[in-house]
Amino acid sequence: MNAVKKGRAFAMAMAGVVLAAVVGVSHAGKIPPRRLVEVVDLSTPDISPDGRLVAYRAERASVERNTYGSVWYVQEMDGNAPPRRVGDGGVPIRDSAGGSFPATAVWSPDGRFIYYRALLDGRVDVWRAAVDGSGSEAVTFDPADVREFSLADDGRTLKYSTGATRDEVARAERSEYDRGIHIDETVPVGAGLFRSSFVGGRPATQRYIGVWFARGPLLGSEPDRWREIDLETGARRVLPQDDPEPEQKPGSVDSAALPVTMFEARDPESGRTAVITRTDGGDRAKRSSLSALSILPADGGRDAVACAAEACTGKAISSVQWRPGGNEVLFTVTDRMAGESQAILRWNIATGEVRPVVAARGFINGGRERSSVCGISASALACVAAEADSPPRLERVDIATGQRRVLFEPNAALARDLEAAISSRLLKWKDKDGKEFTGQLFTGRAGHEGKRPLFINYYHCTGFLRGGVGDEWPLASLAEAGISTLCINAPPLVADPVVRFDGALDAVEAAIELLAAEDAVDPKRVGMGGLSFGSEVALWTAMRSDLLSAVSVTSPSVTPFYYLMNSAKGDMFTSGLRAIWGLGTPEETPAQWKRLSPTYNVDTIRAPALFQMPEEEYMYALDYIMPLMRGQRADLYVFPNEPHRKFQPRHMVAAYGRNFDWFRFWLQGVEDDDREKAAQYARWREMRSAVGAPESHQAVARHD
Repeated sequence: MNAVKKGRAFAMAMAGVVLAAVVGVSHAGKIPPRRLVEVVDLSTPDISPDGRLVAYRAERASVERNTYGSVWYVQEMDGNAPPRRVGDGGVPIRDSAGGSFPATAVWSPDGRFIYYRALLDGRVDVWRAAVDGSGSEAVTFDPADVREFSLADDGRTLKYSTGATRDEVARAERSEYDRGIHIDETVPVGAGLFRSSFVGGRPATQRYIGVWFARGPLLGSEPDRWREIDLETGARRVLPQDDPEPEQKPGSVDSAALPVTMFEARDPESGRTAVITRTDGGDRAKRSSLSALSILPADGGRDAVACAAEACTGKAISSVQWRPGGNEVLFTVTDRMAGESQAILRWNIATGEVRPVVAARGFINGGRERSSVCGISASALACVAAEADSPPRLERVDIATGQRRVLFEPNAALARDLEAAISSRLLKWKDKDGKEFTGQLFTGRAGHEGKRPLFINYYHCTGFLRGGVGDEWPLASLAEAGISTLCINAPPLVADPVVRFDGALDAVEAAIELLAAEDAVDPKRVGMGGLSFGSEVALWTAMRSDLLSAVSVTSPSVTPFYYLMNSAKGDMFTSGLRAIWGLGTPEETPAQWKRLSPTYNVDTIRAPALFQMPEEEYMYALDYIMPLMRGQRADLYVFPNEPHRKFQPRHMVAAYGRNFDWFRFWLQGVEDDDREKAAQYARWREMRSAVGAPESHQAVARHD
């Protein structure tokens, strides 16, 4: 690898903590970690056929009930009246990694109702809510959970698909339990085997049913069963297998490849399809975030009309949608070099002209994902807007003028407190090879004279930054408490893993040097944390440099045990392992395993490590966590019934709070005097002694 500055010995880094130790100072902040868990998220606004109303769902965590609640609202697009609650959205439906699926509404043609899927009372049905607020009801009420649905153009009939019934799934689970569970390529080895994770809102047995590690419930691979309901008479009928289904999303691909088609949107009026494709052709070795926009004809031919304007060329186009009643599409560009900020433009297909609609400082789309789309009418958009330092709100955007108006701001109090507590700026820098990077830097406004410690999160910094990818590290809370926080946007992930990780390390080192040169941070007091690829980068940085005083990760890196436990999956796993990490079996590629896996580099990890792992994944990492624990260099917590991304509110509060305590302890010499945390701090003090930190690190301060 390229030379990494190794002059910052760990003992010197820990000595910096002594200089920053705070004694007897109370921290009663405006932004405790729990407030970041309880942010209200808004999902996928949909505008009524007449353009007068917008429907959207608001979702919020309840720590007390350890669940989420959601509500469907309808609001006038002119913003002259508050939103009207029209229906219960139920518990958010999640993917197998723990992320919440976007909630979408379908309007009836007359604009009197919205239809949506909802998980309520342990079942997923299609619900219908009257937009005047007079009531909502389940429409399907099927013995199986609804997978997809569509409303006929005349609004009279509703088609929906299901898989196996809930009773069939429960019987299959119980039968396996009684007879013993046969281990094959579909079984997630290492996770609990019987009703171990929440699927469809209940503890369920899981199976691999998709690409890579995608999971679903037992019998989840059963084919769709389609039915139709006459909404006027209530009559139902089973549709034949060859009945046309609603428009499907682009298909999945092999885990070793990248999809060439990134996004499709069909125009219901003309039948044409707008398509976003990768300019790198799906080649991992040439990985790029740039994409191309084109229109395919309604007859299914491949004679595409490409957007050739400068505004469409060499850009990261992340979504597209058709403007009703015209010959235009609106597309969104997400710019990594502008801090993942978004701009929406409109392309006239007939003339080729592209005009800007709106440019934002952060996200302006339909939710938290960069590919989410706004609600759209002929004249206006309804978008969820969020910046790094400002939580989600609903805005109306005039398509012709770009004028913006806030319609609904459920996080207004948090936004005010964030503005008072922290400052935020977009940081730009280059590494030693001239590669450009961007990141969002948070700094507390009050007190904390002199150079501050720094916490770094590496992966993506999109929309409102509460805890980085995965929501684990309370960035604003740490900044308010005197630890500046930097979230770094990773470039497209290249095929060579060593180049990928060394590039991240170079970016981290260059950022620290830049901020140290500004006298903004103390380079001897730096911590780092991340999820998934961010976890790998954090551990790589700890393995290959002395930049870090403490590290916190939540996802495993590749290990021989990880290979062993997943090898039963066969080619789907091994092809992905080779494509993503360049790894064969440990016997086939021993040198690559020794380069990449922390298992072979435990002795180089000198920074104390906090592991807060989901139950589904922690076992993969035990062959390096356990040696670190034996050497008193690691502390491990495992969260039951959690997938790749934790989502249970109490678990998120616990993870946020412990990360807050961890970095205050190692970077500031601060302890909370809460008696319930006494055992935690006793372990950490023992770790501090074991790694050779001075006794004077035992300074204690209180924070609330």
